Amino acid sequence: MVYVYFAILAVYLALFLLSLKESGNPFQKIAAHIFRKQQERQKKTSKGRGAWKRALYARQLGDKLKTLEPGIAAEKQIREHYLSLYTLLLMVVFVGDVFCLAAWSGAHSAARLTDGGYLTRNDCGEGDVEIGLKAEIAGVQEEIFDYLLEERRLTEEELEKSYAEAAALLPEAILNGNAGLENVRTNLHLVSALDGYPFQIGWESGAYSLVNTDGTVHNEELADGEVVTLTALFRYEDWLRELQIPVQVNPIIYTPQEALRARIEELLREREETSRSGEVMTLPEQIGTEPVIWSEIIEDSSGYFLILVILAAGVLYWARGRELDQKLEARKRELLLDYPEIVNKLALYMGAGMTIRNAFLKMGEDYRKRKEERKKYVYEEILMTCNELQGGRSETEAYANFGKRCQVQAYMKLSALLSQNIRKGSNDLLRVLRQEADNAFTERKNLAKKLGEEAGTKLLLPMMMMLCVVMVIIMIPAYFSFTLN
Repeated sequence: MVYVYFAILAVYLALFLLSLKESGNPFQKIAAHIFRKQQERQKKTSKGRGAWKRALYARQLGDKLKTLEPGIAAEKQIREHYLSLYTLLLMVVFVGDVFCLAAWSGAHSAARLTDGGYLTRNDCGEGDVEIGLKAEIAGVQEEIFDYLLEERRLTEEELEKSYAEAAALLPEAILNGNAGLENVRTNLHLVSALDGYPFQIGWESGAYSLVNTDGTVHNEELADGEVVTLTALFRYEDWLRELQIPVQVNPIIYTPQEALRARIEELLREREETSRSGEVMTLPEQIGTEPVIWSEIIEDSSGYFLILVILAAGVLYWARGRELDQKLEARKRELLLDYPEIVNKLALYMGAGMTIRNAFLKMGEDYRKRKEERKKYVYEEILMTCNELQGGRSETEAYANFGKRCQVQAYMKLSALLSQNIRKGSNDLLRVLRQEADNAFTERKNLAKKLGEEAGTKLLLPMMMMLCVVMVIIMIPAYFSFTLN
């Protein structure tokens, strides 16, 4: 698989070099290059097998995008749609390939089985390791094992040699900044293990009031130096040795840095005590004659969200494929909900003596005045129809185009009625519109009832979760009350 991972990276590098003339970031450049080459290849094979399918799909996609944004050319929307989709796809594949390569490297670098059937143990102190093994025998079903390979155990001679080395290093390892074991004034670092040695080290103190087993030195009230014997217990499985280390504990002497820190801590405590009843606490502005500049240490945990970002990118890519159809579905639902209002307005305006043309112009003008409130798809289509009428297009074509752009059966029926009335003339149009308004209102009530049922279904899961929470709130106090009684 590693060849596949490197091949993908090589393809990305080649595409990047070929797309240097394009604009944007590297992924946008590659996406633009792929889209341009795809367009060129489709032009050359415009009469080949499958060309009509590609043309049909492009036309359908263009119609969907044009339906949502009628003011922007379909070719431009298709190009932006594919560039955005290709960019997202390229980013996801690149990041995924890099992670796959890192995972492959980590997995193969930890392999334990070598040629000849040898399993390599961890060296002493590195811990046991669990290995997955598969045994294959001709004519027999393969067997899979989860085998725990223990670390290498030291021999007696190796233990004694390691103990001698560790015992020589231990006094230096526990100093923790002290000048020496004969002049201990600050806390010791009583280690529980030494790097490179397999022993677990425990501690005992000859005077716990002066030196505790965690290395804490209590010499704040000490007047003269005292000798304390520390006992280090070296353990390796059943093997045990003791090493006694005498230390001279002397009275504490603050360094200038420690004295400064102690002074700052003292001033902070004083400020805390004096300003506890206030809303703010003023930090010390100077220590002695030296000014102090304060700043807050802020913990940045943004790195923990990297995995969430990657998952979000995948979810966005998955959702991108459904976004267009969801927008179209929302548009269709909005058109259906607005249909009774449009038919009612037409019937009202025509009943007041307006022509169909003036009724459309009136609705378009009213929407243009209140357009800042919210964009309405049906009124956007009406505005386009008004622009066509004012641009010289015939009313029959304008109303027919209005129905086609809406792509909803009800509006197609309405546009057919209006176009037929313009072509043939009819005195019965007002009655038909009023009847259509009544029917549309009935359909809208049915649609509202359907949407209400869908909303109730969606609320079923949250209601069940709330019921479980209520049951827990009721049952837990009852349970504890029963057990206490």
